[in-house]
This record gives sequence, structure tokens and C-alpha cells, in this order.
Amino acid sequence: MSSFRGAGGTGWVVLKQIPLAIGPAPVFTFDNFLPGANAAALAHLQALKNGAPPVFLWGPPGSGKTHALRALAQAWQAAGAQVGWYDADTGLPWEMPSQPSLLLLDDCERFDAGQQHAAFALFVEAATHGLAVVASGSAPPVDLALREDLRTRLGWGPTFALQPLSEPEMRAALRREADRRGILLGDEVIDYLLTRFARDLKHLMRLLDRLDEFALAAKRAVTIPLLRQMLADQ
Repeated sequence: MSSFRGAGGTGWVVLKQIPLAIGPAPVFTFDNFLPGANAAALAHLQALKNGAPPVFLWGPPGSGKTHALRALAQAWQAAGAQVGWYDADTGLPWEMPSQPSLLLLDDCERFDAGQQHAAFALFVEAATHGLAVVASGSAPPVDLALREDLRTRLGWGPTFALQPLSEPEMRAALRREADRRGILLGDEVIDYLLTRFARDLKHLMRLLDRLDEFALAAKRAVTIPLLRQMLADQ
């Protein structure tokens, strides 16, 4: 905490130090994707080629859908391909890269009417040019509240139901990410995270990211008291 005297010297204004995002950014690759019960889906994505039927991944939050799509994007970009990424936060109009090879549609159930129209147009372009398409959602295409022609396109090809990681696998994922960041993450902190928060790996990874930033700003080790302080402050 720091302070300075306000205009006219009539009082003090207290300033709170805001942690800066100085930790390493999350990395989404196939190497750090724990397949768990999703080995078949992972193998299919790793073997995906241009011209293949579209692929759809579905499952509850934390089952690894976004991680799988980002890992696929990273692998194709590393090989020199251009990738188009589209989700509910991608503003319209949706434009494709100049020479696309892969189109990725994440969290399709969140698309509004305009985005659904844009997604259908992307499928038409993909079919015309033989592009690979992989999409994700919270349920199978037939059960999504989307326009019928888009649901049909999403369900054209292989569909994989992703399963959340088991508790031991989730622990391993958290510890591996902590090790990558150089965080000494004790078992008691992992226990606290898993017993007091939803076992959604995406949410837990974001929480770990915030905790890393907070610990760096405070220049303290990651402990349960520090985690409680972070939650109280934020």
C-alpha cells in the first residue's frame, strides 16, 4: 500500500498496489494436454489433415475443449499453416486469414444470431476450399440451441465427447503448470483449490495464473494464507 496527499493538502488518498501480469503466459500444446479418457479424440486431432470432415468436441466446462483447439492451432501454425480462430468474443465481421488451412470455432453454444450466420458462412467456404474445421460446444450439435443449418454442419463429421480429468490427473495438471511457472505449490494448496472451487481445470488454471501474479507482486511464497488474502483483496 502507498499514499499521497491530495490536492490542497487536505487529506490522504490510499493507493492499492495492483499486481502486474509478469508471470509466463499459459501455454496450450498437445505436450501439456493430459488426455485422460480423451485419448481417441487427441489422436484424431493430431492426425487431422486438410479436406477431412469437420470435427466436433463437446463436454462440460473444464473438459479440455479450448485447450485442445488451442493446441491444434499451435501445432498447425508451427508447421506454417494459417489458422482462423472464432468464438463468442470475436467481433463481426468474421474474416478468414488470407491463405487459411484450419478454422476453429470455440464454444459454439454462445454464438449469437449474427455469429451463427458467420459460422455457417465459414463452413461453406471451408467446403469450397477443402479446409479443416474443428468446433466445440457444451453438448452434441443436435442438442445446441443454434440454427438448424449450422447444427447440421457441426454434426457432419466425427464427434467426440470429452471427459473431465480425474482428481489425480487434475492434481498432476496443476502441479505441472506450477512447475513450469517456477511456483512451489504444496499439496495443502492443491487440496484447498480442489475442495473449495469447482473442479473446472480452465477455472483452476486461471486462478493459478492470478495467484502467480499476486505472489510475485507480494514477493511471497504461494501458501494458503496468501491465497486467502488474494481472494479477499480481489
